[in-house]
Amino acid sequence: MTAHPTAPDAPAFELRSGGSWRDPFPMYRALRDHDPVHRVEANGQTGSFWFLSRFEDVFTAVRDTDTFSSAHGLTVDPDAPGTQMGDATPIVFMDPPDHTTMRRLVSAGFTPRQVTELEDEIRAFVVEHLERLRMAGNGDIISGLFKPLPSFVVAHYLGVPPEDRTRFDGWTEQIVAAAAQGNIGATEGIADLLAYFSELIERRRTDPGDDMVSHLVQLGEDDVSLLWVLGFAFTMVTGGNDTATGLLGGSAVLLTEHRDERRRLLEEPDLLPGAVEELLRLTSPVQGLARTATRDIEVGDTTIPAGDKVLLGYGAANRDEREFGPDAEALDVGRDVARHLTFGYGAHHCLGASAARLQARIALEELLTRCPDFTVDAAAGEYATGNYVRRHVSLPFSTRS
Repeated sequence: MTAHPTAPDAPAFELRSGGSWRDPFPMYRALRDHDPVHRVEANGQTGSFWFLSRFEDVFTAVRDTDTFSSAHGLTVDPDAPGTQMGDATPIVFMDPPDHTTMRRLVSAGFTPRQVTELEDEIRAFVVEHLERLRMAGNGDIISGLFKPLPSFVVAHYLGVPPEDRTRFDGWTEQIVAAAAQGNIGATEGIADLLAYFSELIERRRTDPGDDMVSHLVQLGEDDVSLLWVLGFAFTMVTGGNDTATGLLGGSAVLLTEHRDERRRLLEEPDLLPGAVEELLRLTSPVQGLARTATRDIEVGDTTIPAGDKVLLGYGAANRDEREFGPDAEALDVGRDVARHLTFGYGAHHCLGASAARLQARIALEELLTRCPDFTVDAAAGEYATGNYVRRHVSLPFSTRS
């Protein structure tokens, strides 16, 4: 049986972008409570799709790759790119068993040693940029720290030499902005980046380093095509930047709004690793990604037909009182977060999760140590356009409350 509310005041889902990202949470709450398997009808911008908002429903769906497929794109756009990309198909558009094979190859490049060795470099980068803000007394913490930091980390993993990183940062900014608006082909940055990585790949054939591109190139074309290496580099650029910026900007807002919780972190710094999980849960930079149903599937008392798009609401699910208790929407830096959906789950769990956690821990450690009374002006902050990632493009910062 499929039932949906028809009353004029029934909750309705709307894709968010820009300023409408400021507070999507009342909408999520209403849908969780009254229409957790919500049908969105086609309009001029998207086809029809379903929106899942409860934790258990999303958690079940994200792990069931046989039923909820990534192969036809991760947006609700019916014309979104999928697996019809040949050797260049990004790993995020693959389902098992192809996804399993490629993930195993790629995972070998994300070694614990790489993460450990990166810690000192990240801390030096954070301190340098944070000190500039501290000395100035105020500024934009997004452009001053939270945007350049993930670009620096992605460049490290891909093996971009220090002398090339200024150019890399420029391309990254163009591509992330274009990808958020679904207009990725309209920027010169992608052509420049792909040309650069084509050259870097050739260089790494004879002069490999301890980086992801070198690792993949050394596998040889019997395992991965060079075109796929290009696609993977592009995926890291688009996926590893705006999400970390969203986490860091959202965390600064929450720690400004919840001074008592910030005080707990200042008094008990050992709480910080757990607090990062809580901040990941509440910020959920990727607010949702779509799958396509491969068969008729019942979710609750609703049947989702085969072929329909299903938007998995990570941001809504991560605030579900049924999973996290009656205070699920409040920041509690001491909360024991056993599981959340910020990095997805199962086969598509984010490969960069460890790097994201490391960036957040170091950035917040240094921010709280060097600017314990900082504030950000959430009302004056601006959000990026795009329907899937909630992140600031600017956020006024002051060293004093």
